[in-house]
Amino acid sequence: MVLWELFQTFFLMGFVSFGGGYAMIPIIETAVTAYGWMPAEQLTNMIAIAGMSPGPVAVNSAILIGYSAAGIGGASVSAFAILLPSLILVITVAAFFSKLHHNPVVERMFYGLKPIIISLIIFAAIKFALNNHMLSVHISFRSISIFFIFFLSLFALLKLRWNPVYVILLSGLVGVALYS
Repeated sequence: MVLWELFQTFFLMGFVSFGGGYAMIPIIETAVTAYGWMPAEQLTNMIAIAGMSPGPVAVNSAILIGYSAAGIGGASVSAFAILLPSLILVITVAAFFSKLHHNPVVERMFYGLKPIIISLIIFAAIKFALNNHMLSVHISFRSISIFFIFFLSLFALLKLRWNPVYVILLSGLVGVALYS
């Protein structure tokens, strides 16, 4: 029963989710809480681990959630289920790519999907911040420093065009210095 739920859930996610793993997080969270596979705080930790691990966030998340819900079988089923729609779509699109590439309906559809992908990623970031008690009503050193790190990181990425790896490493070092 759990294996079938995992397969259905991750197959559907893989089929309808555009924008990569981070855009899938709200959908993953909804499914995980609906089926009771793990509490929200544990899911937040799993997503963090999936994001830091090599490979796609969605697949890593599916594996960790599947393992938590049903062991090795759950991890295998979840990984297969989330990858299968991409495989089907890539094979199908490759067969018709030359005909679809300049189709105005397809181009308009992708223009329509761009804003929702961005909003899903922002929504996931806000949900994580709320689940980890990083957003609070009162102003504290911690909340100010979190926004300080965020804005400096964004500045370094956008204006200074630093390599994201360096920004991540520097942000981690700043976190160690500030919160130790």
